[in-house]
Amino acid sequence: MSDPKAAIAELNEEFAFFDDWTDRYQYIIDMGKQLPAFPADKQDDAHKFHGCQSQVWFDYAWDGDRLMLQGTSDATIVKGLIALLFRVYNGQTAEDILATDPELLDTLGLKAHLSANRATGLVGMIQKIRSIAAESGH
Repeated sequence: MSDPKAAIAELNEEFAFFDDWTDRYQYIIDMGKQLPAFPADKQDDAHKFHGCQSQVWFDYAWDGDRLMLQGTSDATIVKGLIALLFRVYNGQTAEDILATDPELLDTLGLKAHLSANRATGLVGMIQKIRSIAAESGH
């Protein structure tokens, strides 16, 4: 498992293979298809992430000092964006999460290519993950 900065660099390299954003969107959607199944019994209000235009369910647990993330969405592109975030943050320590520049959307060029609502939702998820890390005591 790479650290968050390495994961962002890997994503940048992968995105560079594609000539345009249509292909990058398809790649993001394909990433979402590879997310592990999110438990149906957790697709409820208690696990709903508010702040996204689409429905998003999110859960986490600590495995020692590593944050383990789970999530899904009813929108395929959002599910892919969740998978992208999890590539950066899943399995990381609180220290590594907090040391990662939260502007990864700019780093990957996503902010300019997402709708305002999607970008806001993604920023909200990053803030939520950072908040969990900050409050963890790990």
